[in-house]
Amino acid sequence: MNHKGVVTVDKVAATFGMSKGQLAETIGLSREALYKLARLEAPKTQSRLREMLEIVSRVAGWAGGKEQAMAWYRAQPIAAFGGRTAEALVKDGQASALRDYLDHIALGGFA
Repeated sequence: MNHKGVVTVDKVAATFGMSKGQLAETIGLSREALYKLARLEAPKTQSRLREMLEIVSRVAGWAGGKEQAMAWYRAQPIAAFGGRTAEALVKDGQASALRDYLDHIALGGFA
């Protein structure tokens, strides 16, 4: 985050080896959301970025690292959500349900 508390998109994209366009797709927003300053700082854009980063960060330990966590986030179907991925859940505004699920798993619950 920068000094204003805004997620720094260039750093996030570089961390995961993505372009801004790919990152926008990953969080379910248009490319313009990450290229135009006014949209970059919009609450919806920042919220989606934070949700993605929080979820990837939560699973990085058991996934084997940030790259593997991102691969899980984008591609691993979650049976408890009808085979939808974490990415699809965040795009649909269901990050809270996903966080609850991850909390359940972290406490030893069944997937």
